[in-house]
Amino acid sequence: MEWKIERAHGGDLDLAEVREVYRSSGLGERRPLADEERFEQMVRNANLIVTCHVDSELVGIARSVSDFSYVTYLSDIAVARDYQRQGIGRALIRATQQEAPRAKIVLLSAPAAAEYYPHIGFSQHHSAWVLNP
Repeated sequence: MEWKIERAHGGDLDLAEVREVYRSSGLGERRPLADEERFEQMVRNANLIVTCHVDSELVGIARSVSDFSYVTYLSDIAVARDYQRQGIGRALIRATQQEAPRAKIVLLSAPAAAEYYPHIGFSQHHSAWVLNP
C-alpha cells in the first residue's frame, strides 16, 4: 500500500471526509463533530494542514496552527482506524515539521496515545495549562 502525504488548505477539504477520518480514528469522541459550524471553522481556520491519501481516499490529517518560526501547535492528528500502525501518523508529523522546520511542535495527547509520542522523539512537558471557554 502506498500513501501520499501533502499539504492542504482547509477550504479545499471535503468536510464529510475529514469528519469520517476523525470519527474512525477515535479522535472524534473529543472533537465537536456534531456541531457542523464549529467543526467547519476548526478545519478551515487551521493554517497548517497535512493530509494522507491512499488512492483518492483521505485516511489521515494533521491539523495545526503555526507561526512557522517558533512554535507549531499540532491541534489534531487523526488516522483512520484501518490505516493505523502503518507509519502514517509519524509521516504526518514529519511533514508538519518540514513545513515549519525551525518551529518546535507542541501537542496535547489523547489519553490513549500518551505512550506513543515518546517513541517518536517527543518529550513530556509538565507545565501545560488549559483554560476552557
